[in-house]
Amino acid sequence: MKDRSAGAYNIEDLREIARRRVPKGMFEFVDRGAEDEVALRNNRTAFERIRLKPRALIDVSKRSQEITLFGKPQKMPIAIAPTGSAGLMWHDGEIALARAAAAAGIPFTLATGSMTAMEKIAAQAGGRLWFQLYMWPDRSLSHKLVERASTAGFEALVVTVDGAVSGNREYNLRNGFTIPFTFTRRNVSDVLMHPEWLLGVLARYVFTTGMPRYENYPSEFKHRITAQPMGKGMLLNDSLTWDDLRVLRRMWPRTLIVKGILHPQDARLAADCGADGIVVSNHGGRNLDSSMAPIEVLPEIVDAVGKRITVIVDSGFRRGSDVVKALALGARAVLIGRPTLYGTAAGGEAGAARAIAIFREEVERMLALRGCPGIAALNREYLVPGGFNTA
Repeated sequence: MKDRSAGAYNIEDLREIARRRVPKGMFEFVDRGAEDEVALRNNRTAFERIRLKPRALIDVSKRSQEITLFGKPQKMPIAIAPTGSAGLMWHDGEIALARAAAAAGIPFTLATGSMTAMEKIAAQAGGRLWFQLYMWPDRSLSHKLVERASTAGFEALVVTVDGAVSGNREYNLRNGFTIPFTFTRRNVSDVLMHPEWLLGVLARYVFTTGMPRYENYPSEFKHRITAQPMGKGMLLNDSLTWDDLRVLRRMWPRTLIVKGILHPQDARLAADCGADGIVVSNHGGRNLDSSMAPIEVLPEIVDAVGKRITVIVDSGFRRGSDVVKALALGARAVLIGRPTLYGTAAGGEAGAARAIAIFREEVERMLALRGCPGIAALNREYLVPGGFNTA
């Protein structure tokens, strides 16, 4: 399919290309939040409340974005967040996105709910691969998934802990999009109005591997999944405790990351359980509406555990300035989710690469204009006091 991403100058441009190219129900599944979308809006407005305090007459001619994350050098201070719908944005979209990440020298996180099996990603994508885990009601099945990820060579396990139940995303019900697909008058009309997606994505699946399914589910569930609204077909577990994290720590000898932390005490407990890192996250505003923006609580969490474990943050990042603000507040890196999905929808691997390049260009520019020679030099002195929570 034609790559339209080359004409995108920012992430919003990629978003608009994606909106036009994929069916409405598919786009809204990626783009929107939960319930009244208060958290979704606050994720953006929280960044706008943080002001920059640049320095002048500092030599920034040799500025660098390189960082070391979990002991490994990488070219940019970002990683790709787990997003289970990349394979619906583009045929084999997870592979396209993973390859773009590998080319950029940054990690890619494969979601439990992806449409591509982890073994296929490991064989065809290359690069640094992380695996995101949802714990299922039958814990033994999730533990087998962890063993699969280990055998496939994934270097980090990212355990999502803010999804005890599915978020209330009412638009999915209205749009009638399910996994596996079921056809209604409304979504058939929607798909027919997007022939490029119909022929280039859905039809390719139908004539090769069949209707998209959750390919990392065990076979006894993958082939018996009944059609449910997108996001509600996931097997979730509302009885998890910190003991489950301790079990995973014993099982997984590599990097262990806990995703979905918004409280300093939970950050401390994650560190106590042996986690190597945490992701300060509100699930992009897709689960608990009215939750605080991760950037608001980031300084408090960094103060609590930043010397013990690696602190990463996600949710709401759209500009290089957002990334720089988070790093100045103490995050070691940022996970990017929706922006690279927009890029994947716009042009597959090339579109995802364009999204990453936009962040690279913007971060580079921000470092120069703020008078900062490199990521390691960023700190809260580059921000206006009062623009963020330091309690």
